Amino acid sequence: MATFDKQKYLYKRPHALADVVTNYCPGCTHGIVQRLVCEVLDELDIEGDTIGVCPVGCSVTAYDFYNCDMAQAAHGRAPAVATGIKRALPDKVVFTYQGDGDFASIGTAESIHIAARGEKVTTIFINNAIYGMTGGQMAPTSLPGQVTQTSPYGRDVAYSGYPIRVCEMMQSLDGVAFMERVTVDTPSHIRKAKKAIKKAFQYQLEGLGFSLIEVVATCPTNWGMTPQAAFKWMEENMIPYYPLGNFVDVKAEATEEAK
Repeated sequence: MATFDKQKYLYKRPHALADVVTNYCPGCTHGIVQRLVCEVLDELDIEGDTIGVCPVGCSVTAYDFYNCDMAQAAHGRAPAVATGIKRALPDKVVFTYQGDGDFASIGTAESIHIAARGEKVTTIFINNAIYGMTGGQMAPTSLPGQVTQTSPYGRDVAYSGYPIRVCEMMQSLDGVAFMERVTVDTPSHIRKAKKAIKKAFQYQLEGLGFSLIEVVATCPTNWGMTPQAAFKWMEENMIPYYPLGNFVDVKAEATEEAK
């Protein structure tokens, strides 16, 4: 009779995740996403070969939570820094961890061109529709009508324009090897998010090009909601505007064309 190996199923801290106290707000989903990244680094056995890049925003302290090498970048410049690291050390696994104000606003040019060039880098992009670290200003991803510190009457698209859908904008770029939009509000979605993150890193290891995982996330503090209410608001408002799913998968597309 086979014995039950409880160690195999024990939920424990990944080795790639540093044993430190988090500084994220209660209900923030950054911690979930960063744990998933660390689980993937463990499972692919690449922690010692990985270099992460974190810029400015709530991700500015991400280097405190990873046991792999980390580099700091100026606001919006993580893709440029990651490009330099990857080209200088092509045998390393390189990823950036960025928010919407960083990746989709001040760093828009760097973000688009790292994808257009097909740099073999992975980006984890957190979209919580607001500037989190600096007090809750309107972000490029804030929804029409969304109330923020700088849009107290709601985002007026006639004045501020429409939100940027990053995946839809970048999916036509030939340098993108894998791109998927996920969220982490339920166990099912967390499992799907981890699967997508793992595939993104695998595609980098295979040298296929740039990979991006967009995570639709919450910011209970700056939204002025409880964590539970924030998840409900995200489900009812953000997910319809930012639908989940895969946008680019070059291996799946090649398989389909071969049929």
